[in-house]
Amino acid sequence: MRFVFPAVVALSIMVLFVPMPPGPAHLPDKLVHIITFAGLAGNGVLAQFRRDWLVGALLAYAVGSEILQGLLPIQRHADWRDAVADTVGIVIGLVAGHLTNKALTRVLPA
Repeated sequence: MRFVFPAVVALSIMVLFVPMPPGPAHLPDKLVHIITFAGLAGNGVLAQFRRDWLVGALLAYAVGSEILQGLLPIQRHADWRDAVADTVGIVIGLVAGHLTNKALTRVLPA
């Protein structure tokens, strides 16, 4: 599953750093952050990255992406609440990844 993780990271970069088109968003911003980071964390668990490394890297990415959104000229702004939503997504993804691994172990024994 490690081959999927870089694609999820690339998708998250697009979601977080591509300038927002004018007009209303299709999904609420915080929900997008939760889904994005849940996907990253869940795929990281399925890729069997060390949990401490994964959590630390994703938390740094959450905070760093907000700082960059505030500094780069991409019509985005930094919002600490986005980092909180990212953290919620990380927790959801970790749990979902763990439960998925557990289910796959039962269905596909080693």
